[in-house]
Amino acid sequence: MRGLLCSPLLMLLLFLQPWETQLQFAGPRCRTGPLDLVFVIDSSRSVRPFEFETMRQFLVGLLRGLDVGPNATRVGVIQYSSQVQSVFPLGAFSRREDMERAIRALVPLAQGTMTGLAIQYAMNVAFSVAEGARPPEARVPRVAVIVTDGRPQDRVAEVAAQARARGIEIYAVGVQRADVGSLRAMASPPLDEHVFLVESFDLIQEFGLQFQGRLCGKDLCAEGGHGCQHQCVSTPGTFHCACNPGYQLAADNKSCLARDLCNGVDHGCEFQCVSEGLSYRCLCPEGQQLQADGKSCNRCREGHVDLVLLVDGSKSVRPQNFELVKRFVNQIVDFLDVSPEGTRVGLVQFSSRVRTEFPLGRYGTAAEVKQAVLAVEYMERGTMTGLALRHMVEHSFSEAQGARPRALNVPRVGLVFTDGRSQDDISVWAARAKEEGIVMYAVGVGKAVEEELRQIASEPAELHVSYSPDFGTMTHLLDNLRGSICPEEGISAGTELQSPCECENLVEFQGRTLGALEKLTQNLAQLTARLENLENQLATQK
Repeated sequence: MRGLLCSPLLMLLLFLQPWETQLQFAGPRCRTGPLDLVFVIDSSRSVRPFEFETMRQFLVGLLRGLDVGPNATRVGVIQYSSQVQSVFPLGAFSRREDMERAIRALVPLAQGTMTGLAIQYAMNVAFSVAEGARPPEARVPRVAVIVTDGRPQDRVAEVAAQARARGIEIYAVGVQRADVGSLRAMASPPLDEHVFLVESFDLIQEFGLQFQGRLCGKDLCAEGGHGCQHQCVSTPGTFHCACNPGYQLAADNKSCLARDLCNGVDHGCEFQCVSEGLSYRCLCPEGQQLQADGKSCNRCREGHVDLVLLVDGSKSVRPQNFELVKRFVNQIVDFLDVSPEGTRVGLVQFSSRVRTEFPLGRYGTAAEVKQAVLAVEYMERGTMTGLALRHMVEHSFSEAQGARPRALNVPRVGLVFTDGRSQDDISVWAARAKEEGIVMYAVGVGKAVEEELRQIASEPAELHVSYSPDFGTMTHLLDNLRGSICPEEGISAGTELQSPCECENLVEFQGRTLGALEKLTQNLAQLTARLENLENQLATQK
C-alpha cells in the first residue's frame, strides 16, 4: 500500500483554497472517455466538523480535474453513517458547478459507521440505470471511491467482493484513524494501486495526482507537482521518486539523502563499517588485524557463553526498523564463535506476548543462526518487557531449551533490545534474572527509557547499557557489545584460562616441577640424617 505521510488535520483548513487550486492540474482536463464515478463519503460522528469540511473541499478539488458531462464522466455522491443518503445520483447533473453547489450544501449525518451498508447501496442503487448509470451492455467503467476515517461497524469484505464481481472498481481512501485491514478488504486488486492512507494535507495532492493519473493514463512526472528531488519515474497511472547514484530515498519518499552504505547494505564487517563515497571499508578494534577477507577480525574463540537475545517487536518499532534490528543482531552473531561447544544463541521476540523464535540448542553454526534471524516475522502490538524477562528466566535458560547445566559454569548472558517504555512492570523479573546469575545487557533506541534500561542491566550500568538515538545509527554500539559479550574481552576477562599443552606453559610447568622435586630431595636427605643420628644414640645407650 502506498502510504501518504502525516501532518495535523487542522493544517488542512489553513490551506483549503490553495489546495483546491492545486488540484486543477495544468493543461486540459482529464478526458477518460465515458465513466460512471460514485463517491461514497463517511459522515459519521467520528468525522469532526473541520475534517468533514476538508473532505468536502477534497471532492470539489477532484471534480475540477475531471471531464464531466453526459457522454464523458458522470458523477454521483452518497454519504453514510448509520444510514445512507444520496447527495446526488449519476444522472442528476451534467455541469460541474451544479455538483459543487450540492457538495457545498452537504450536512453531515453524524451517526454510526455502516460502510458495508453504503457499499451495498452503491452497488444496488447508485450504479443502477434508474439513477443515471449507463447500462452494462454499454461497457462503461464503473468506479467507486470510498472515503472513510474509521473502522466499519458492519461487515465489508463480502459485500465489497459482490460489488467487485459486478464490475465496480473500488478505491478505498482512509483518513487518519481509518482501519487499514478494512480498506484492503474493500478495495479492488492490485491493492497498492487502490488503497490510500491519507494522513497529511501536504501530500493530499499526491493522491489526487495518482487517482486522476490512473483514470486518465497521464505521465504524472510530466504533469509536475510530484515533488521528487532527483528523479521522477512514471508508470501507468502513478509515479515514484528515485535518487541519483550515491543517494537514497528519505522517509518522505521524495527527498534524497547521501547514502550510508554501512546501513544500506549487508556489508559483513565484523567490527565497524566506514562509508567512503560510493564504497565502504571495514575496520577492526585496536590490537586486532583485519583478515584476508577484508571483513572479519579476531573472533571470540575462547570461553563458552549461552546468549539469549530479547528483541522488541512492538508496533512502535515499525517494519523497516525491525529489519535493521535483525541486521544488527546478525552483526552481533558475526563476532561470536557459534558452536555447540562454544557460544550458543537463542532469540525471543516480544510485544503484547512473547514468542521464542529459536532456543539456545537449535543451531550450531553462525550461518544457521543468521538465516533464522532473517526469517523472523515482525509481531507488532504492545511492549510487555516484563513478560519477556519472565519468559527468559523461566524458560530460555533451561536445559530443555539448550542451556548448559549450571555445574559447567558456562556464563549466561541476556541482551534486551527495546525502543520504548514497557507497558508492564519489569522490576521483579529484571532483579530475578540477575539473582539467577544471568549477566544482563540493555540496548535502547529512540524513545527507550534510561531508567528502565538501567533497571534491566547488570552493574555497573555504564558497562551494560547502550543507547542509540535512532535505528539507522545502531552500528556504533557493536564495539561496546563486542567488548562485553566476548568471553576473552569481557565476561571471562577476570579468569585467565591457559592450555597446559601450549609450549610456554609446558616449560613453566616443567621448571616448577623440577624445583619441587629438588626441594623434596633436600627434605628427604635431612630426614635421613636425623634418622641415622637417632639410631646412633640408641646404640650408645645399650
